Amino acid sequence: MAELTEIIKARRSIRKYEEKDVSAEALNQILEAVQWAPSWTNCQCWDIVVVRDPETRKKLQETVLPKNPGAKAVGAAPVVLALCGRQGVSGYYNNQVSTKFGDWYMFDLGLATQNLCLTAHSLGLGTVIVGLIDHDAAKALLNVPDTHELVALIPLGYPAKISKAPKRKEISEFAHEERF
Repeated sequence: MAELTEIIKARRSIRKYEEKDVSAEALNQILEAVQWAPSWTNCQCWDIVVVRDPETRKKLQETVLPKNPGAKAVGAAPVVLALCGRQGVSGYYNNQVSTKFGDWYMFDLGLATQNLCLTAHSLGLGTVIVGLIDHDAAKALLNVPDTHELVALIPLGYPAKISKAPKRKEISEFAHEERF
């Protein structure tokens, strides 16, 4: 348990990467961690487009909105993972929304993304979750079908710079006993 806790505490958002390729073995381990993420009724509503081509990464970088600190990372990382969610399955029973919050795919993608980022960190790789993008432009560029939404771009590579941990709330500031 201590090892997992240390991995969780040490993971950072990485925006600068070394010019070093990510091996197929490491990428497969990361994708396997996504494969085993929990999801609503085990629907596994995620699909990931693995982008290695420098020209495509450059075009994806152009979909990142101005002033987003993750923009350069999309172009610089040797791999970009485009996280997509299939709509209309997570949070549904008998083809009808079953939760107050509607489609549950964002929750499932969050679980999958956490597995992805923690596994990458455990392998010495860095990630940053880039969500401030022109989602429709990125979706069109990668030919994502209408049944899915492209939710985030996740640059992946060996960190060139690791920042220190940001200040965290004390547990007493967010944990409530019995009632809020």
